Amino acid sequence: MNKNKKIYIAGHTGMVGSAILRRFKSAGFDNYLLRTIDELDLKEQSRVEHLFKTEKPDYVILAAAKVGGILANNKYRAEFLYDNLMIESNIINSAYENNVEKLIFLGSSCIYPKLAPQPLKEEYLLSDYLEDTNEPYAIAKIAGIKLCESYYKQYGCNFYSVMPTNMYGFHDNFNLETSHVLPALLRKFHEAKLNNLESVEIWGSGKPYREFLFVDDLADAILFLTDKINAPDLYDNNLTHINIGTGEDLTIAQLAELIQKIVGYKGKIKYDSSKPDGTPKKLLDVTRLHDFGWKHKITLEEGLIKTYDWFINNYK
Repeated sequence: MNKNKKIYIAGHTGMVGSAILRRFKSAGFDNYLLRTIDELDLKEQSRVEHLFKTEKPDYVILAAAKVGGILANNKYRAEFLYDNLMIESNIINSAYENNVEKLIFLGSSCIYPKLAPQPLKEEYLLSDYLEDTNEPYAIAKIAGIKLCESYYKQYGCNFYSVMPTNMYGFHDNFNLETSHVLPALLRKFHEAKLNNLESVEIWGSGKPYREFLFVDDLADAILFLTDKINAPDLYDNNLTHINIGTGEDLTIAQLAELIQKIVGYKGKIKYDSSKPDGTPKKLLDVTRLHDFGWKHKITLEEGLIKTYDWFINNYK
């Protein structure tokens, strides 16, 4: 992979995009196309088209998205569907029109049916009903997968999709209204410790299982795939996308106890079972990623310690 190629990282200021940018820089790549949301609204088709026509990126990493936890997904259903459809459609089509050499689209493990067999194999996509609380977001991501697949089948574009598991790490969203479960728990336990609270309340029963990948590991996987894997490696083997994860999970209760230990909070944990649990279990089958030659390196406890250190030093 030529390190002088121009790389457009859409969403480079977010948790995932910033990690990808750090990883590519550490590998010696130095030619980037970067735009903040203030500089370019990716929902505006004409502006995205102008960017591609004038800048002509060689590689595109599509990490830009409207994201949030179970509360935000359920509350802002229209925005999660519309915004993500517009972002991915504008970028993927502009990449085709301007002969981008390779595009990698980042989806989410929520694309899989609520009650799909575990662990989740790539071929389970569209095999049953989705989880209702994040259905709009999932549908948008499925549309992105099918766009990449269709542009390959119709035009031969070297575009394909990857499905990361639940991400966490530096620059995560710690807003309790819109965050995912892990950063929300980190903040709750931290604030409970600071304020000497007797207990921390957690949504749901604590029984659902979840898998978590440190964002720097994801960035390393994206670099590996960009360098080594092309669209035919997936589509010619009847894959529409490839999972990225650890292949390991734990219950929300176990996660809460681990975070409690790392933060040093001594109080009690209470579960509000009147709140939704979401999907009972979401564990990705990462056999194909391992077969390609990549495996995660950072354990959950190591990643949580790194993330908590970053949080207490950076979050206001």
